[in-house]
Amino acid sequence: MPAQPAKDPPIDCFYVYPTVSQQMRVNADLSIDPEEVSVARYQVALFSQVCHVYAPIYPQLTVNASSYGGMSTNGIQIAYEGVRAAFADYMANYNHGRGIVFIGHSQGAELLTGLIHNEVDAKPVVRKQLVSAFLIGGNVTVPVGKTVGGDFANIPACGSATQTGCVVAYSSFDATPPPGAVFGRPSRLSMFSFGTGAQQVLCVNPALPGGGTAPLKTYFETAYVVRLRMAPSPTPTTHYVMYPGELTGECKTENGATWLQITRSGSSATMYVLVQSGGSTWGLHLHDMSLTMGNLIDLVRTETAAYHG
Repeated sequence: MPAQPAKDPPIDCFYVYPTVSQQMRVNADLSIDPEEVSVARYQVALFSQVCHVYAPIYPQLTVNASSYGGMSTNGIQIAYEGVRAAFADYMANYNHGRGIVFIGHSQGAELLTGLIHNEVDAKPVVRKQLVSAFLIGGNVTVPVGKTVGGDFANIPACGSATQTGCVVAYSSFDATPPPGAVFGRPSRLSMFSFGTGAQQVLCVNPALPGGGTAPLKTYFETAYVVRLRMAPSPTPTTHYVMYPGELTGECKTENGATWLQITRSGSSATMYVLVQSGGSTWGLHLHDMSLTMGNLIDLVRTETAAYHG
């Protein structure tokens, strides 16, 4: 059955999108370009089944930023201040005291890490509104062997499907992240890093937050799998194709890396759709959210029920 937006969902989702702007500058302007529309449809549109989605435009570091000055402190601050201003506007004019799920991927997750550290973790009144934070592919850190600390002093990793006020974070790979991996290792130069001492990247499997291996509810956009000639036959008429039970996920820690291990369990060609753009050091970064989309949506449902229960 095609997904339908909820008529009156009880919570909000505040979404910050990853690096997509193709503008030829360090920080994007606030134009709504096709890339922003496309990634919002790809990563967050399906969450409208369970929450009101807010997806503000912000002056992100562009795909081409490295050609115009790179990851400068000033460029990062401009992007962060844009997200902070958008959140302030949302809280003042749209939130009305409702619970919030933060959703961000890659640059979006890193900027949300800074925002949550400053505007949520440090403020008990706002922290009470936190249903959860999905900070995917952004290298959230905790002290080695711990589930709280590091980037957040008061917000722990989610340990069950009904825990609220917690974080889900992971980077997906189908093999151990190699030395020099961009994700899954705390040695990467991140936009924000608040932890001191020995740190590890946090991994929470949204399919089974308490740990262990679990089936993933994977979604891809139909146009994407058609383009790669991997669409089911007959070609679906829906915007998304779901691949239930074809993949499993498990958080693993090995040789200084922590990641969500993606393993093929079914007989379809799903794994062949998982393009390692950027090579093995990037893993399955581009697909981080698609791989677990159904699980993340289910998690919002159970956390929302617990939050209002």
